[in-house]
Amino acid sequence: MEVRKVSVSDLDIFVEAYKKAYRGLENYAYRDEKSVKNYFKWLLKRDPEGFMVAEDSKSVLGFVACDINWISIFEMHRVGEIHEIFVLPEFRNRGIGSKLLENAIEYAKSRGRKVVELWVGKENYLAIKFYEKHGFISKEELGKWLRMKRDI
Repeated sequence: MEVRKVSVSDLDIFVEAYKKAYRGLENYAYRDEKSVKNYFKWLLKRDPEGFMVAEDSKSVLGFVACDINWISIFEMHRVGEIHEIFVLPEFRNRGIGSKLLENAIEYAKSRGRKVVELWVGKENYLAIKFYEKHGFISKEELGKWLRMKRDI
């Protein structure tokens, strides 16, 4: 498995992978293709260095987008904001999500960030458990979202 920076040419595969990864979690996802494409473009514009894809020789396995330019309204300074992380269903439980998350955290740390935060659907129990396993702690709730934070 290799983790590399995302490029504009990854747009279509991101859209397809996103739709697959969010099946059953539509309450927390963009639902139409145009919105997913716009989301991809926004992620790429926010921090192209922190937007990464995991792949093997045959397939895209997952994506992570860590934004070091984000100013947290809770931390009151720049943090590594993980806007997105997902692994395609057929590749889950193989350590790919952990590797993507580690890469995002290392990226934020290498750019001087002391905190990584993210928002997760508060009923997405598997994701919450995954983040807790990686040292994130639950913080504020806002509507259907839960903010989680980790000092790095």
